[in-house]
Amino acid sequence: MIGECEKSLVHGTNTPLHRAFSCYLFNDRGEVLVTRRALSKLTWPGVWTNSFCGHPAPGETFEEAISRRAAQELGAIVTDITVAIPGFRYRAVDASGVVENEICPVYTARLEGALDPAPSEVAEWSWVSQESLISSRAHTPFVFSPWMNEQLSQLIESGRISSENRA
Repeated sequence: MIGECEKSLVHGTNTPLHRAFSCYLFNDRGEVLVTRRALSKLTWPGVWTNSFCGHPAPGETFEEAISRRAAQELGAIVTDITVAIPGFRYRAVDASGVVENEICPVYTARLEGALDPAPSEVAEWSWVSQESLISSRAHTPFVFSPWMNEQLSQLIESGRISSENRA
């Protein structure tokens, strides 16, 4: 099926394949922003994940959607939006039974200015070294979203995220 639909009507126990994106924000020290999903989120509440995610609106490019969602979720302005994993796709089922089934290119970007995360989206956030993120994921993969676990493996393989200290 190809078409447009409200997000709330699409995500359920039989979610059709649809477009989305994930974005990893980096600061000037090479640290990556990780966020803990708000406890009110429908899927994976309270789970640590990449900087932010979203879905493009009808007629919107991924770059436009990334800029829009960065502002909505993080109160942030982003620059240097670059595709890191153009063909990423995943399917995961939350403990509640809700399915994510997405063609989800992964992007990186840089933060310009400060963060002011929306409480309805983000419970907590932290800038972490790439080395610490890799180590945390290796020791406690269950605290991270399933998409982030898969994406991180590919970002490491491609050299976009490194276990070498870049500070």
